Amino acid sequence: MSRRAIEFGCAIVIVGLLAGVAGAATTLLLHAIEHLTYHYTFGTLLSGVGGSSPVRRAVGPMVGGALAGFGWWMLRRRTAVPPLAETIAAHRPIPRLSMSIDAGLQVLLVGSGASLGREGAPRQLAAALGDFGTTRLSLTPRDREILLACAAGAGLGAVYSVPLGGALFAAQILLRSWHPRVVGTALITSSLAVAVAAPVTHLEHALTWPQASTSYLFGFLALAVAPLAAAVGLAFDRVMAAARPKVQYRSWILIPAVAAAGLLVGVCSIWYPELPGNGRSILTVAVDTGMTLGAACVILLLKPLLTALFLRAGAVGGLLTPALATGAATGSVVALALNEFTGTHINVSALALTCAAGVLAITQRSPLFAALFVWELAHPPLWLLLVFAIAAFTAHGLRVLREHHGAEVNVNGE
Repeated sequence: MSRRAIEFGCAIVIVGLLAGVAGAATTLLLHAIEHLTYHYTFGTLLSGVGGSSPVRRAVGPMVGGALAGFGWWMLRRRTAVPPLAETIAAHRPIPRLSMSIDAGLQVLLVGSGASLGREGAPRQLAAALGDFGTTRLSLTPRDREILLACAAGAGLGAVYSVPLGGALFAAQILLRSWHPRVVGTALITSSLAVAVAAPVTHLEHALTWPQASTSYLFGFLALAVAPLAAAVGLAFDRVMAAARPKVQYRSWILIPAVAAAGLLVGVCSIWYPELPGNGRSILTVAVDTGMTLGAACVILLLKPLLTALFLRAGAVGGLLTPALATGAATGSVVALALNEFTGTHINVSALALTCAAGVLAITQRSPLFAALFVWELAHPPLWLLLVFAIAAFTAHGLRVLREHHGAEVNVNGE
């Protein structure tokens, strides 16, 4: 066996272990900030928000937003934090310190109630730690690209306890390759990361699947809701793209802007405690079928708008779980409306997650990842993985057809 192969094998183990450390560290920090913001000791963020006073619900996210805005102002005055995926793909050096600080500020903001995903922080920290841990190894630029992308995927897998989802994220979304070397590295690193972080995360993110009857005919319903999921996913992408500044804000205006966004989400949480955080609270309520039709409609409107508001204010955060929550709210609206107005008995949990998979397939441009991630997160019956796949691949196919038609129109127009 060559020295290069031995060192690459060692690097795989190092990256997997460090990604697990990154996942566990960001999870512990997130929980500490959530408990401090909403003054609770045990339970989920939803229970913490629900048990806090209206003043704390409003002021907590505002204070967290001001602190995060101050941190980003100080950080961006000194250096720029490039996007992780572009940095890895371009084989540029990882700015370890600034990327780690940026990850910590993301955790601070999400933990205090911001409507953003928390998956960006562990991905950045895992990549920074993985880059540091493999510095002395002789790696080619392609080896380094594979390892850092797998570190990012493993960080995602660690915080949500989804080893297959993390591996697919690295292989299909970041590297866009099915090469055995890529897939094998992604599977090993993600599995190691999930195992290392499991003592902290294994009970934190898995949804509890209710004991409710479903039918194999649900696959036809997945086909029916796929166009709606595609439309919601495309709208979500457009809103986020329009909200995200073309150039990162670097002035002191970050402080009042992010604080104001925090205040708004805090005020909304007085009536809808599911809104703060990355979207897990919405998924929990949707799967537990505890959402009314009116609440589902309001959450469907507010969740993406609040997420866009934080982006416009200059904040940085993930969009995976906000998109997932938006899709779940969409599915809940459809199921609850059909049950109420037509007298059907559709499983709200199953349709919520089916629609969530369809929306995620659009926003991530990967139907296989979307279906598997939703299934791994919720742990429903195995056959529902096929239902999620039907919705995800159908929605993705509709997007491809739409883009192909748009390209033909542009060519003919020219």
